[in-house]
Amino acid sequence: MQEKRALSSSVMEGITNRLSSLEDLYFPRAVQATAVNPSQRKSILLDLLSRDAAVFLERYGPHLTSEELHEFDTLNNDYEVNWHLKHLRSVLSPTSEEVRSRSVTVKNRRRAYLDKLIRDGNYFSEDAMREREPYLHHEYVGKFQDPSGRRMARPGERWSETLLRRSEEAILVAKIRGEQQRLGVVEKDWVGNERELEEEEEEEEEEEEEEEEEEEEEEEEEEEEEDEESDDYEEAEKLEVVADQATENGSQKINSNVHEGSTLSSAEMQDRMEQFTYMMQQKFLSGEDSQHLDYSKIDNDETLDDHWLREANHDAEEKYFAED
Repeated sequence: MQEKRALSSSVMEGITNRLSSLEDLYFPRAVQATAVNPSQRKSILLDLLSRDAAVFLERYGPHLTSEELHEFDTLNNDYEVNWHLKHLRSVLSPTSEEVRSRSVTVKNRRRAYLDKLIRDGNYFSEDAMREREPYLHHEYVGKFQDPSGRRMARPGERWSETLLRRSEEAILVAKIRGEQQRLGVVEKDWVGNERELEEEEEEEEEEEEEEEEEEEEEEEEEEEEEDEESDDYEEAEKLEVVADQATENGSQKINSNVHEGSTLSSAEMQDRMEQFTYMMQQKFLSGEDSQHLDYSKIDNDETLDDHWLREANHDAEEKYFAED
């Protein structure tokens, strides 16, 4: 029989003393109540390390330094300890082949999780994507949509919910404008300015109408005071008014055509929406959604490997029946 080896007391004291000072260190539920302060945590860690080094490595190995892992080499006659040491060292100092293998695994797990998110239908809904990337949404589809629809109350929505949504909408619009300013977009093209321009145009039209009414009143007074005004003059005045109206109508028609030209067909909008969605999915796969998702949980979730096992079995079945 091989002699059972053990770590020296000084090594165990040093390792458990350091780990006991770490915040959010995991402890089983059965001992959580007695792992409140560093002294209690050290006692629990020391007891486990003395009894079962393999379980200690499985549970706390990722928190150990390479020097601390080296101390466990004295237990190399234990198969479980050796297995954990090899695994932990491959994480700390992986070989090129291990790096490549890990990269493929992570890529496949993220694609499997992407399929789950797509099936769920929430994470890649238009509203959710716009909330994460308001400017990108604006550039692809938002600037071709009617902004008034986002401010209107929705069927079955309470007034408090409408106000909250409008407040959130104002925050998103501010983010878009901030990005436009940062990128040097001309002010007239800033999001929200189209409404201000429409209001300004309406005010200008009202002012013009008021001025025209005042002019007409002044002209009527002049007509009453100046009896000598000829019929030819009156006819010329009428023609001038008609010409002004024709010019104004033509201008309005041009403006209307410009507005209509800036809209897209439903097929074009669908195409741009698909492009935007594809961009957002690629951002997720490349790890750019860390503010919204915990990639460490996804990348280390072994259950996601089942997705590709099912895919491989499905492909094998299709190939078998195709050849048959």
